[in-house]
Amino acid sequence: MKITNWLKYTKVYFVLSAIVIVAGIYAITSWGFPLGLDFTGGAVIDYKIPNPEKKAELETKFKEANIEVAQLVTSGEDRLVVKTKSLNDEEQKKVSEIAASLEVEQLSLQNVGPTIGPELVKKTAIAIALAGSAILLWVATQFKKITFGVSAILATIHDTLVLIGAFSILGHFFGAEIDFLFVTAVLTTLSFSVHDTIVVFDRIREIQKKHGGEIHDVVNRAVTETMRRSIINSLTIIIMLVTLVIFGGDTIRWFAVALLIGAISGTYSSPFVAVPLYVTLDKLQRKFSKK
Repeated sequence: MKITNWLKYTKVYFVLSAIVIVAGIYAITSWGFPLGLDFTGGAVIDYKIPNPEKKAELETKFKEANIEVAQLVTSGEDRLVVKTKSLNDEEQKKVSEIAASLEVEQLSLQNVGPTIGPELVKKTAIAIALAGSAILLWVATQFKKITFGVSAILATIHDTLVLIGAFSILGHFFGAEIDFLFVTAVLTTLSFSVHDTIVVFDRIREIQKKHGGEIHDVVNRAVTETMRRSIINSLTIIIMLVTLVIFGGDTIRWFAVALLIGAISGTYSSPFVAVPLYVTLDKLQRKFSKK
């Protein structure tokens, strides 16, 4: 098997990742997070519509009434759920008048509070931090090097920033929202990224034990031997997610998009972020240990 010199392009990998992350951070600071009703609360209006054309007419009427529509979700052939900000009595009256003017049956209208409150967000952040620390310690213990653990955690942080930044951009230009399903997609991305990274690290450890050699040669061989497996494994997931994005309903489309971005980022970060980071940190560790 011909061994490719993957580490030759380490600077390119880091620059590419930096560009994507900086673009995401710029989007977050400029446009913020596109939080959905799960975080902000709002109104949920259920309609029975006679034909699909009424969907566009409803959205137009809402804009004319200065009521911001957060999401339109089609359910079945004749059901439409409209999600907006919380509506006061006057705005609820306007909504009912819109339904009457378009001869659309309004089945229900209710203001709902956020299902993901500040306390839950705080607990989730603490749980992720604890999980990250546990992963770092476990990887470092299993591979007997702290640099393995640090590299794996930095790669997962990379994927998280890419996903959150991408959704800030998608939210600004295409109306994507961060909801409970997005949180699920982030956690799934983290597990996917760590799993793929550990596969590469395990091959590095195995080659070091059996053959030894310079760190660059060992790493290049490990990445070459695992690259085919990683690509095939990822493509099966990516093809499925692309299908969901194209043919899936409105309810799960952005969830599928989040998983797709996470899968692509996780596939990229394992060999091209985690591994170069490991080599860089290993060099620094050796350098300081000699002093």
